[in-house]
Amino acid sequence: MRAHILNFVRRAVIDVGSNSCLLSVSEFRENRWLPAFERSIVTALGEGTKQSRKLSQAGAQKTLRALSELFRDAQIVGASETRAFGTMALRIADDSQEFLSACLAQDTPLEILSGEDEARFGFEAVANDPGFLSKDRISIVDPGGHSTELVTADRSSAGWNVRFSRSYPVGALGLRETHLPNESPDFASRLAAVSAIDELIGLEYRPHECGRVVVLGATGTNLITIREGMTEWNPASVHGARLDYEEVGRAVGWLCDMTDEERSRVPGLETGRERTLHVGALILERFLFALHTLDCAVSVRGWRHAVLESGFGFTE
Repeated sequence: MRAHILNFVRRAVIDVGSNSCLLSVSEFRENRWLPAFERSIVTALGEGTKQSRKLSQAGAQKTLRALSELFRDAQIVGASETRAFGTMALRIADDSQEFLSACLAQDTPLEILSGEDEARFGFEAVANDPGFLSKDRISIVDPGGHSTELVTADRSSAGWNVRFSRSYPVGALGLRETHLPNESPDFASRLAAVSAIDELIGLEYRPHECGRVVVLGATGTNLITIREGMTEWNPASVHGARLDYEEVGRAVGWLCDMTDEERSRVPGLETGRERTLHVGALILERFLFALHTLDCAVSVRGWRHAVLESGFGFTE
């Protein structure tokens, strides 16, 4: 990759999640922020963290290497500023500060994003998307490795009125380690996981009160790329695509019937997601059930885009 010489501003945000690191670089032109470069690396930083309260040693080393690569990529493509933020695994691990010190020592500083900010910025990434400007009420579901964010808000002349916002301590990596440790979980294990997720959500929206539901993150995008047999990433074809509730439920079934190795061979599946996609699909299915919605739209944008577009600001 060769360094870019630019006449406009580029900024970069790195999302250091429980299961992967995601780099987004955007440039400000035509009076708005436009995507310029993206890359993801699966690192499993939070593998085992929910039980041990420690970051995975192997995952920590992979994440440090990934951060070095992604900071370098951001510089090469012309980002004038790069900031990296960690989420749930780093919020719950007892050794987070040691990892943050290791990041700083290699000149890839990392900050921890609160669950509240993760939910808020996740919603803003959708609310500021031109594709959803016609929607008066939006709900976002953002399944991650150790947490899932749910926000519902109404559009008003003054902005958005938040009806509900919460970050739930359930994610694909954590659930795989606790309720669904087997590669091909049987029906009884799936039912137990469903019961645990439903109990954690603890609510059901009334029918027709969730507005347009939009799913963020790798679960939704991978279900679309698999459905389309997409072996090369094409965000324009994924963004805004529709997943219906029954389709997600069916995906849970056939993905759970496979082993990790069998899932890794499914055309369209991102490398490294074979251990968690079936679990993420189950989590998404239960949130859609709680929302009483028949379908959802898929967004390739995430909280990192809203952080970047805010100018890295964290004011209310």
